[in-house]
Amino acid sequence: MDIQGHRGCRGLHPENSLPAFKKALDLKVTTLELDVVISKDHKVVVSHEPFMNHEIALDVFGNEITPQLEKSFNLYTMTYDSIKLYDCGSKKHPRFSFQKNEKVYKPLLTEVIDLAENESGKTIFYNIEIKSMPEYDSIYTPKVQEFVQLVLNIIEAKGISNRAIIQSFDVRALEEVRIQNSELTTALLVDENESIDSKLKELSFKPDIISPYFKLLDKKSVSNFQDNGFKIIPWTINEVADINLMIDFKVDGIISDYPDRVIQVGKSNN
Repeated sequence: MDIQGHRGCRGLHPENSLPAFKKALDLKVTTLELDVVISKDHKVVVSHEPFMNHEIALDVFGNEITPQLEKSFNLYTMTYDSIKLYDCGSKKHPRFSFQKNEKVYKPLLTEVIDLAENESGKTIFYNIEIKSMPEYDSIYTPKVQEFVQLVLNIIEAKGISNRAIIQSFDVRALEEVRIQNSELTTALLVDENESIDSKLKELSFKPDIISPYFKLLDKKSVSNFQDNGFKIIPWTINEVADINLMIDFKVDGIISDYPDRVIQVGKSNN
């Protein structure tokens, strides 16, 4: 089974940070799952939002960022040197009580790849989410064609094309990946308020992987999708009972904030 550390391993270390990826590698995950956005100077930055999320970030003076003001800290209007000044790990996360708080910055995609290639001996896989959506175009992110190109340039330059998955909720991004490099593995993300079948129909091609919210699945649907040539890798499964359920459904992989739990459950089931 493909064990994917969600945002590194958000349950244990600040999300999308170098310590989180290092811990996930130490745990021997199969795949690092991460999100990317773009800075003003066209750097590919590892971040779940294209702004400083109030839940995880402090401003450059160490002050709280309010929910009302978080989107004004727009990464697409900031150079990477500026983005790096923000502490995105010292603040206690409201939903992850086991998370070790430490001062971290939002790393570049190139930094994460360099760390992971070195630590894993070039065996680790990468599941990279392109955080585009139509309402973000030219405001929080570049237009989707440029966004995809910036990401694929790095994947190709780093020589990880055969170990990279590009995932997105935005079907435009997956279509663009298909145009720019049809050899890359693609994963269609499906949100909890969406239908897997309806979303598949929005694509002009069959993605390699369907990654739905895990509660959209049952044993029969998993089997049917697999019979039709899809891999099923749901998100984000954190509780032991749910991990066991997904293993029982025979999914192809599990994305988790606690990859250590998935590994432990896997061992106990063998």
